[in-house]
Amino acid sequence: MSTPTRTPVSALYWRLLLLNGLIFAVGTMVLALSPATVSSPVLWGELPVLTIGLALMMTANAFLLRASLTPLEGLTTLMERLDSLRSHHRLPVSGNGDLSYLIGTFNAMLDRLEADRAASTAQVLAAQEAERSRIAQELHDEIGQSLTVVLLSLKRVRDRAPDDLAEELETVREAVRGGLDEVRDVARRLRPGVLEDLGLLSALTALTDDFAGAGEPEITRRLRPQLPELSPDVELVLYRIAQESLTNVARHARAAHAEVSLRSGEDGVVLTITDDGIGPPAAEGSGIHGMRERAGLIGARLTIDAAPGGGTRVRLIVPPAA
Repeated sequence: MSTPTRTPVSALYWRLLLLNGLIFAVGTMVLALSPATVSSPVLWGELPVLTIGLALMMTANAFLLRASLTPLEGLTTLMERLDSLRSHHRLPVSGNGDLSYLIGTFNAMLDRLEADRAASTAQVLAAQEAERSRIAQELHDEIGQSLTVVLLSLKRVRDRAPDDLAEELETVREAVRGGLDEVRDVARRLRPGVLEDLGLLSALTALTDDFAGAGEPEITRRLRPQLPELSPDVELVLYRIAQESLTNVARHARAAHAEVSLRSGEDGVVLTITDDGIGPPAAEGSGIHGMRERAGLIGARLTIDAAPGGGTRVRLIVPPAA
């Protein structure tokens, strides 16, 4: 059985309590031996009074110390469980004097750190999206067009080739066509043009169709069209988190079925991806870390836990003001 560790604030509390108790004890002894305050020599009847007085002073001292140091206990607890990606926690400014100033300064420091992190994250994600768009454009314009030229050339060669080579040329042509389709799929995932052209619901529908067309798992959609007006940044975050979640399901979950749900309610817009696989990961990798960064960028709350009945549930709640 592990022994509970004493926090620095708790150690400070007991040290102050013992020191003050020693002072009170010395003061009581002085009063007991001083002819100016009590009988000299001390009468036996006066000892219970002095003892009760000492006990009352100790109790009052303990109560006042506990009340004064409680904000520091809360501050220590907050610092221990603080998560830079899921903070939004602040300690109520209580106490008086230096303690109030300390807690207020700590909360202001958290505000500055979160603001700086949000700005840095926004710049990094914007750079990532710009790089994705550039790569997707190059895939489409250069590699895609080059493969298209190869396909047309192979068709002309096949039409003129003898029969014994035509079949082999057709096999090569189908392989090139498959490569062209893969390049287009990669470009579409890097830069979801359907999101910009047709909106979030159409983009999520196309995304789930892509994953369902690749085989297991079977994907069910529950996309409600009654959604509030969302900014392009919010729609992009919703799409990217759905994309990363389905990628994790396909690669790691070993699931037979997954469901993508998007609805709007009093708590805001809620995106939920559930599967019936092996459950949440033991440790969060770079993909989940990126999802949390994106969620924090728009002030949304992301939770990843076990789904009812087994598997994993990813839930993103975008508040109405986002």
